[in-house]
Amino acid sequence: MTPVIQFIKKQIVSEQSNNKPVRFQVYTEHQLEKIEALQQLPEQQRFEMKVVAKILPFRVNEYVIDNLIDWNNIPDDPIFQLVFPQKGMLSEADFAQMATLLRRGADRHLIQQTVHEIRQRLNPHPAGQLSLNVPREENERMEGIQHKYRETVLFFPSQGQVCHSFCSFCFRWAQFIGDKELRFSNKEAMQLYRYLSRHESISDLLITGGDPMVMKTDHLANYLEPLLTPELAHIQTIRIGTKSLSFWPQRFVHDADAGELLTLLKRMVQSGKHVAIMAHYNHWREMTTPIAQEAIRRLRETGAVIRTQSPLLNTINNDPAIWARMWREQVRLGMVPYYMFVERDTGARHYFEVPLARAWDVYRKAMQQVSGLGRTVRGPSMSAGPGKVEIQGVTHINKEKVFVLRFVQGRNPDWVQQPFFAKYDAEATWLDQLKPAFGESRFFFQDEYDAMCEEKINPRTYV
Repeated sequence: MTPVIQFIKKQIVSEQSNNKPVRFQVYTEHQLEKIEALQQLPEQQRFEMKVVAKILPFRVNEYVIDNLIDWNNIPDDPIFQLVFPQKGMLSEADFAQMATLLRRGADRHLIQQTVHEIRQRLNPHPAGQLSLNVPREENERMEGIQHKYRETVLFFPSQGQVCHSFCSFCFRWAQFIGDKELRFSNKEAMQLYRYLSRHESISDLLITGGDPMVMKTDHLANYLEPLLTPELAHIQTIRIGTKSLSFWPQRFVHDADAGELLTLLKRMVQSGKHVAIMAHYNHWREMTTPIAQEAIRRLRETGAVIRTQSPLLNTINNDPAIWARMWREQVRLGMVPYYMFVERDTGARHYFEVPLARAWDVYRKAMQQVSGLGRTVRGPSMSAGPGKVEIQGVTHINKEKVFVLRFVQGRNPDWVQQPFFAKYDAEATWLDQLKPAFGESRFFFQDEYDAMCEEKINPRTYV
């Protein structure tokens, strides 16, 4: 065991046994060489990380480094794969182009130009996020707001557009690269409240990012408390998307305003709102530390419900046993397993994606290993342009092998729960790679969705 590993193991034992406050220390692309644990890795591997980190955003904190990664299992450790850049996350051509520039010490302008070109090839905003999801009122775009489905609005508070650490697979990676044209955010909450008050069909507000839990409690309170006014009584559910239970559980335990945060959430619940913490867990190990479990306990005491979700990811959780163990542990800790997603068609998708047939097989076999309380999970679900499409199975109909699909959510609510069928394709990884079964030329929703794309609006959502 190397001195670095011995040091880290001591840190883990100390933190887990004492559960004492630790200082938040974060590392980005510019501090890669300062991460002590990485010094055990070959120089070539560290250089490869620097190349990828020029393109895809990188950020990790010491809690993750010291408590969640098995440094004796590098590079295969799932949490290491979750947060640290890997060569395969870029195409061979893109990696070679950037590596050449860095090796020869190319000027900053050329490097930035190349970085921008590569990022544009990575589909930074999939599924119509820029063109279809941003609502308009009086011909004005409501920046920092997305409204894809009739009942649910997403809000991106400007103070919450970063995370305690970045996931290497993140479909919102474009939020973190400093490009204002690609970033969703809004610090003008009054615009949100006016929009919500005008649309009583909206019942759910999802505060997302980034990670809203990076905000100080007083900032979060400024966004949440106006939702208690009579004009917004139709907003029944407040969802908060967060990875903090995994990457910085101290937010709910030791942070200076942790008590105020829990009090705020409790006040929202007691005022009649359903508060749902949409917790991102990609592997069961994220729930194993004492402080992570203490954070879960404290959150549940507020009356908030913790619902869990993750994409199925190659190199991280592409195994039914991992999912079954994760769901069982979530149920044991009082959380509600909610979604298994298919990796979105953006960023390092080719590194993490698995075929849809494999996704269904993992889901089915994992389901077989859990009790009914763990079978609340929807999936595998593709958050595609037309809506959330769930793979319900693979079967034979009239001697044709097909995928059985349905909409869990749709841009047109009439699409929801309608089953439809696609030809079986062992290699397909996304909806747009599937073809209709039984000789049909188009899926039932295709004409209407194409019309929405042409008009660059989502006409049925805002009724």
